[in-house]
Amino acid sequence: MKPAINIGISDQDRKAIAEGLSHLLADSYTLYLKTHNFHWNVTGPMFNSLHLMFETQYTELWTAVDSIAERIRSLGFKAPGSYREFGKLTSIAEAEGHPSATDMIKQLVDGHEAVTRTARKFFETAEKGNDEASCDLFTQRIQLHEKTAWMLRSLIEE
Repeated sequence: MKPAINIGISDQDRKAIAEGLSHLLADSYTLYLKTHNFHWNVTGPMFNSLHLMFETQYTELWTAVDSIAERIRSLGFKAPGSYREFGKLTSIAEAEGHPSATDMIKQLVDGHEAVTRTARKFFETAEKGNDEASCDLFTQRIQLHEKTAWMLRSLIEE
């Protein structure tokens, strides 16, 4: 028998929040994979700076996916953990082929903005459920992804 969870958040709210976090996890993992792919495959005059920047970004995302998954588990639900599950939940398209460095940057801007939208969309669910910990996690992710998108956009501004 599964022990009851009594953390001051209703079962219904915990489920809804965990579902939102699952979407955030899928977006974050998909963006992680895309960023790591681009780290490996970037070429051109910006190679060194982009290679290092992408490494910093995928390392941060790797840490984030663990925090998001652990929050889902703290709420009493299983975290999605397969490409199939992530594919159903993510709002980020996979990278196809081998884009140019500039196209990589554009795709990553789109990805960071998508994660921001997902976090913002489900923040309200966590707030309604009085889940301050998930609200804090959503807020941290919004701040990080907005800042990263801005930094990436600045690389391709004319």
